[in-house]
Amino acid sequence: ADALLEPHLSYYPVLKDKLDKIKGLAHITGGGFEGNIKRILPPKCDAVIDAKSWEVPPLFRLIQHHGDVPAEEMYRVFNMGIGMVVISDKELPFPVIGEIEKGEGRVRIENIS
Repeated sequence: ADALLEPHLSYYPVLKDKLDKIKGLAHITGGGFEGNIKRILPPKCDAVIDAKSWEVPPLFRLIQHHGDVPAEEMYRVFNMGIGMVVISDKELPFPVIGEIEKGEGRVRIENIS
């Protein structure tokens, strides 16, 4: 239960000096992936997310299992362990994210078209 009460990470201190390289930011909060990422994409543009490219934290698996919540609903409501999505040119995402996260928790979300 304590994990649910922890405040979210503040991304601003690590993002502020990188803003000129970043084309879009989505803080994945209530509304999950679909609602939050869709807000920063141009009309008729979509992102393809491979949910197998990162390990979902145990807390979310616990909620899904004990609440008998379908996967689609979990991703619609929760961030599933991805707190911030950074959009940049295809050539830049790993250097930018690598600088921000120092290699921890990087997940590549490709095919934004």
